[in-house]
Amino acid sequence: MFGKKKDVVLQPLTHGAVVIAPPVPDKDPDAVVAKLQKKKIKEKKVNRSVAGNGILFGIMIICGIFMSLPLVMIINNCLKPLDEIFQYPPKIFVKNPTFENFTDLFNVMNDSWVPFSRYILNTIIITGLGTAGHVIVASLAAYPLAKHEFPGKKILFNMVVLSMMFSWTVTQIPNYMIISWLHINNTYFALILPAWQYGMGLYLMKQFMEQLPTSLMESARLDGASEYKIFWTIVMPNVKPAWLTLAIFQFQQMWGNTGSMFLRDEQLKPLQFALQQIAAGGTARAGASAAVTFIIAAVPIIFFLACQSNVLETMTTSGMKE
Repeated sequence: MFGKKKDVVLQPLTHGAVVIAPPVPDKDPDAVVAKLQKKKIKEKKVNRSVAGNGILFGIMIICGIFMSLPLVMIINNCLKPLDEIFQYPPKIFVKNPTFENFTDLFNVMNDSWVPFSRYILNTIIITGLGTAGHVIVASLAAYPLAKHEFPGKKILFNMVVLSMMFSWTVTQIPNYMIISWLHINNTYFALILPAWQYGMGLYLMKQFMEQLPTSLMESARLDGASEYKIFWTIVMPNVKPAWLTLAIFQFQQMWGNTGSMFLRDEQLKPLQFALQQIAAGGTARAGASAAVTFIIAAVPIIFFLACQSNVLETMTTSGMKE
């Protein structure tokens, strides 16, 4: 019923007295704890054979090849001469690479009565202001929804979620009517202002801000910081992966916007519109069209690669708890 008693060791002292020493443990407690931890790790480890790992890696490699194949074809097509572009059956890789397609593209753009630099400037203004404004407006609107309590909070958030259910085709006519009523048609703001009100950005930022510990904001308020200072110095740096991801999505959407529905003046239209007009030139502009396809796809990819390290990094508050 009871366990075996430990042996007691008697240690003599110099004056003839005897003291009872504490029982000696059978095992080191640290070794026992380490053994239990190793046992838990072994239990959590997935029991998978070498053949299973090989099959999974093989499937991943095949999927990666199929996913990268369109990009490989775009790069090779822009370097192909015309005889290889019209070759049948088409070949994936280029045999005689050349930059004549880009030369033809710039020659066509220079022959236009609107300078090529003007299209680039329009694109920078529209894409830059549209992306930056959307990130700022979405973050400012998401902060009170995530970290403050006020009447009608759930109703407002539900309205934002409901707006995400409607496609751009459904809201196209109401957007055009609102822009016409504001008298900003045929201006840059006809493309910039609608970009600021997409509900997806607000939803994404709110979900990330809810993960931040409220104690961070409360500590800053005790130190006398205002809400704007808390937002810019505490909230935004901690949700940097979120707003960089949002910036990538918004940049891609603004980069692909031709503005043909709102812009009538040729001097206000972005580069995307001019490139699509060149690509629609038929077989006579097949080489320039291949170069256009490469430019359209390359710019968003470069922007993503520039922000990739920040997007994939772990949030600094991932280990914090209330």
